[in-house]
Amino acid sequence: MVRAFYLAYAALCYAIFFATFLYLIAFVGNFPFAQPTVDFARDAPPGRTLLIDVALIALFGVQHSAMARPGFKAAWTRIVPAPIERSTYVLFASGVLIILMLFWHEWATPVWTVTNPVGAAVLWALFGLGWLIVLVSTFLINHFELFGLQQAWFALRERAAAPPVLRQPLFYRFVRHPLYAGFFLAFWATPAMTVGHLLLAAGFSLYMLIAIRLEERDLLDIFGEAYAGYRRRVGMLIPRIGRR
Repeated sequence: MVRAFYLAYAALCYAIFFATFLYLIAFVGNFPFAQPTVDFARDAPPGRTLLIDVALIALFGVQHSAMARPGFKAAWTRIVPAPIERSTYVLFASGVLIILMLFWHEWATPVWTVTNPVGAAVLWALFGLGWLIVLVSTFLINHFELFGLQQAWFALRERAAAPPVLRQPLFYRFVRHPLYAGFFLAFWATPAMTVGHLLLAAGFSLYMLIAIRLEERDLLDIFGEAYAGYRRRVGMLIPRIGRR
């Protein structure tokens, strides 16, 4: 009975995550059916807007990275059962992202505007490609484990997870972090960049660069020299950058 609850809880957390992910695409892209979006949200004087938006980005970054660290997980699983630890992390991450989008303040001063139809189409194509890379990358490394469903399913079936294996499928042969590379494309590729959008893109970019360092430290602890060699051979976000 408890294991069935774990699976139902994991499924609910996943559904909340996926809905949040889809809305994030609309939020960043300023899709007309979505309110709020990065450029159509609460309004305030620039100083207050800057303070609030930076605080929201920082809240997301701290939650997302702190709860993913092995030390936090070891302490956290004394409270949250291991089969739903990842799902709970996903739920918290989705909640913080929802807070960010709900309380985001717009700053509509233009930074650049691409009016050429071909140029705008190229940027929209890159925007879509970025989100596609993000989604595909999660499936390449095990989408359902990443978002907590596999752990709850294995608990229901009384099945143990296999030891982690360092793999380099598809995108991972060329860059170590294609998921983050996709986010970089998605946040920066826009034909109409405003100060608010720039703040969001820059803030998330800084967070991702920090997160990569933290994640790679954990991966070195897990895989040792195998990951160290992979890091020497493969670029972080762009193919061949950082290659020796």
